[in-house]
Amino acid sequence: MSANLREPGGEASSSRVTRQIRGLGESARRAARRMAAAEPGEKNAALFAIAEALTAQQDAILAANARDIRDARGKLDDAAIERLQLSSARIERMAEGVHQVAALADPIGSLTDLNFRPSGIQVGRMRVPLGVIGIIYESRPNVTADAAALCLKSGNAAILRGGSESAHSNQAIAAAVARGLSDAGLPREAVQVVETTDREAVAAMLAMPEFIDVIVPRGGKGLIEFVANHAKMPVIKHLDGVCHVYIDESAERDKAIAIAVNAKTQRYGTCNTMETLLVAESVAQSILEPLAHDLRQAGVTLRGCEATRKLLGPDVQPATDDDWAAEYLAPTLAVRIVPDMDAAIDHIERWGSHHTDAIVTENLTRARAFIRTVDSASVMVNASTRFADGFEYGLGAEIGISTDKLHARGPVGLEGLTSQKYVVFGDGHVR
Repeated sequence: MSANLREPGGEASSSRVTRQIRGLGESARRAARRMAAAEPGEKNAALFAIAEALTAQQDAILAANARDIRDARGKLDDAAIERLQLSSARIERMAEGVHQVAALADPIGSLTDLNFRPSGIQVGRMRVPLGVIGIIYESRPNVTADAAALCLKSGNAAILRGGSESAHSNQAIAAAVARGLSDAGLPREAVQVVETTDREAVAAMLAMPEFIDVIVPRGGKGLIEFVANHAKMPVIKHLDGVCHVYIDESAERDKAIAIAVNAKTQRYGTCNTMETLLVAESVAQSILEPLAHDLRQAGVTLRGCEATRKLLGPDVQPATDDDWAAEYLAPTLAVRIVPDMDAAIDHIERWGSHHTDAIVTENLTRARAFIRTVDSASVMVNASTRFADGFEYGLGAEIGISTDKLHARGPVGLEGLTSQKYVVFGDGHVR
């Protein structure tokens, strides 16, 4: 996608598209003020109404999706079409996801850390919405419902720009969202989907910090890099998911094999899939040989260091620096035998993407050292990296995963779409 995007302000920028996005931004800013003051009951009523509308308008959504599928034939590969395609079951899951967001605790307005100061004032923090959230995403039309629900529940307004390949589906889902908001007495402009498929819409969104407070890109690395390079407002993002599992010298063999196989093979095309396996040399022979057998049985191609190839045989391709840095998103795995945990951590620091990394060990001291030292958004002990997910973390649906260090880090759920402000209570206090 990024190859066809133009830099904001470029000669091909369309004044028509800019005017359209500005209009959405002005409407969203007004709606954000209303959403920030909405009561939990109002927001939940809207979510229930949206879920009902998704089910009630299922035929219209499926018809719109069928148009997108017809247009995609011959242009997208089978995997992309599978991500794009909706069904009655997927729409029901979409509606259930909205219900799950409604069931989550409302973070807005909660007061924490209230303390009296020596002056007599009471100081605390209140959780508040971010304001207007722009979300730019590709392919999956279910993101429209997920993003709408999370932004609504967290008291934000949202401007959503889906991929052109899912334009009809997104508009049909947006109609159900607008109906739900209206039925609950909340502004329809609280969730708006950009109608134009003109790529200049993305550039226009990125250039309007007066209307959009934060941007969340969801898609391929090219899209995310473009957004990160050109946005004039903060971006919640991760670029790569180069995730590691380190099997420590004290690891229990069967546990280590089960975790590593799951981390690689449960799904290949996700950002929390293991891409590099690190194994302590003292246990490499006892664990790596049966593990490699299970991975090969699953159809995984191995690329390894010299010690790995010597142990597992010549069918393991030589690993290069490109392999240590690779996010394969495919049944390919890089394997490296390391002297010890310190060497594993050094490898992760040099080649990792700070997304998700795991250690398998029965030694509590080393487990604690690993989680303290590895600088990633999620660090795991004796668990598959595939658990790095908003739903698995108890956040409900997620807006995305962030590897940034400020504000939100890891899976971004409701709390990640909020901020805090200080509140002060006094009784005529003066300084």
